[in-house]
Amino acid sequence: MYTFFLYNWQVRDQWFEWCQQLDQSELLKQRVGGIGSILHTLLHIVDVEHSWIQAIQGKDDILHDFNDFTTLEDVVSLSHKYREDIKEFFNNHPFEQDHSVKAAWIDDTFTKEEVLQHVIAHEIHHIGQLSIWARELGLNPVSANLIGRGLFSS
Repeated sequence: MYTFFLYNWQVRDQWFEWCQQLDQSELLKQRVGGIGSILHTLLHIVDVEHSWIQAIQGKDDILHDFNDFTTLEDVVSLSHKYREDIKEFFNNHPFEQDHSVKAAWIDDTFTKEEVLQHVIAHEIHHIGQLSIWARELGLNPVSANLIGRGLFSS
């Protein structure tokens, strides 16, 4: 499962790089789908990933005001900070050990495996939205190919 987090992080970093060709107004322009803009969709991806990992660990969610994240650098910085937290989680939290996960923002309870798979699928879903927006801008999107990324090299 960790391989898919590595995949999502690689693709996310490529989207961050891709976004550097856009000016601030394009990053914040309201669009159909996602969270409304390219920048806030990327922030949403980062936020949801970290929030669910916090929930798995029984920790409080950290709420963000999206208005505080107005630049690509703001979102990249948060992504890298949280990525280190998530790597620490994977290094110190036995994957085999499954338990119920209860998040503060939803009434249901889930298994850890369910949550991790949800987080992976959630990012892939939003990356698809970014790809559509890229095409609408007349630009090539980041490749979503899993193979050829060196994630399965021995």
